[in-house]
Amino acid sequence: MKSAAINKPRLLEINARLWIKRFGKNYNLSLVPDDQITRWKNLGFDMIWLMGVWDNNKDVISEYCFEPELISSYNNALKDWHKDDVIGSPYSINKYQINPILGTKEDLLSFKKKLNDAGIKLILDFICNHFSAKSSLIWTNKEIFLYADEYIFKNDPYTFYPSPANNKEYLAHGRDPLFPPWKDTAQINFYSQEARNYLTSVLIELTDLCDGVRCDMAMLPLNNIFYNTWIGVLKKYGFEKPEKEFWEEAISSVKNKRNDFIFIAETYWDLEWQLQNLGFDFTYDKRLTDRLVGGDIRSIKDHLDADLSYQAKSVRFLENHDEDRAITKLGRERSMAAAVITSTIPGVAFYFDGQCDGKKIKLPVQLGREPEEKQDEKIKEFYRNLFSIIKDDVFKNGNWKLLEASPVAESDHSYENILAWEWRLGKDLRVIIVNYNNSTSRCRLRFNVKAKSEEVVLNDLLNHTNYKRSIKEIADKGLFVELKSFNSHIFSFNE
Repeated sequence: MKSAAINKPRLLEINARLWIKRFGKNYNLSLVPDDQITRWKNLGFDMIWLMGVWDNNKDVISEYCFEPELISSYNNALKDWHKDDVIGSPYSINKYQINPILGTKEDLLSFKKKLNDAGIKLILDFICNHFSAKSSLIWTNKEIFLYADEYIFKNDPYTFYPSPANNKEYLAHGRDPLFPPWKDTAQINFYSQEARNYLTSVLIELTDLCDGVRCDMAMLPLNNIFYNTWIGVLKKYGFEKPEKEFWEEAISSVKNKRNDFIFIAETYWDLEWQLQNLGFDFTYDKRLTDRLVGGDIRSIKDHLDADLSYQAKSVRFLENHDEDRAITKLGRERSMAAAVITSTIPGVAFYFDGQCDGKKIKLPVQLGREPEEKQDEKIKEFYRNLFSIIKDDVFKNGNWKLLEASPVAESDHSYENILAWEWRLGKDLRVIIVNYNNSTSRCRLRFNVKAKSEEVVLNDLLNHTNYKRSIKEIADKGLFVELKSFNSHIFSFNE
């Protein structure tokens, strides 16, 4: 594989409504201590995604947030939860106004300035597919929603519901076609030009409040996806397929105002490349997450052999608010090996608040109180060390190249368990080697090293160990590597 220069930003997601409470009562975004910003800067974060800043509609909580499945998730996450702890989903918003829990628009701008002064960008949610099922926009901007008639409602009362503004009209709940509808939401009609114009105007306004948006379920507005999801309603009311994709028009309009505004797509179904071509700066890489969980090393290698321009726009993650915690689904040792992978390959390195403390509990987004969890000191020290390593400029602006492991002996196939790549910037070299298997594995690994002497000292930054090796051996046979289960090397060498 050819190498190419790649910028590798780092993103941290924070559940804003919970996080603000950690500072004490009556805190708002403008009062966040300066040392918190400094900590993020020192850890090397380039972007902070403040998830859940918008004011959600409280009227839907009692009706939609106590269904059996949700109650079960509350019981699993917070044993002593009570009704007042349920504050509603941050993805069932009234409209794009700051949640009073976090303060005012001015408080948000003050927080953004602090971040920007530290060289960190602020990312906020853009929930493109829906608003709250009782959003005030149903009264003021009804033309942006997807409507149905009484016949459709009676045949599918789970997907459709009577409009809260007029009980003779019926609305669709927002949905992913592969799952039941989100009953606390109202579906936007992406075949309506009024809806497209409205959402684009929202995005343009957001350019003054933040530096980018994480677009929730960004594949759902795509023309074909939307048609296949809502074919019955669209046909019945004679909606024509728009000539262009919503994202092509919206992103272009926003970039005309602010070219550096960042668009991040939460997306699935192998639609990442399409969304990148429509203007998204970065797209979720859920397939890599699934492959790391599945442990199929060959498929991981194949994934990392993709075009570098595509990989550079991929968001690599182990967990987020929708995913189980990494340490829970992978186990402690494998989660650390996976973190080395996602942190040192091209694309955005994405972390979720609590991941670096070894938190195990996945908290439903509807809850406004979090459980106390004992922090895992080994995980904390691992991430502190890892973050100090990947802050180096070679990972930010270097050239990345996938390396191929070869067998130590004909009968030893354990080399197939090893993943390896390098970063180069000028005379600076980093070689990352990961044994992603539950048994000791060995391999030979060739890479170019230039030195004035016959031997080279490889400094293992991850394990604080030095190895003296022959340059001729590395060039001819390849560096001999033996790694225990789910162990890794990050070698440093300055030519």
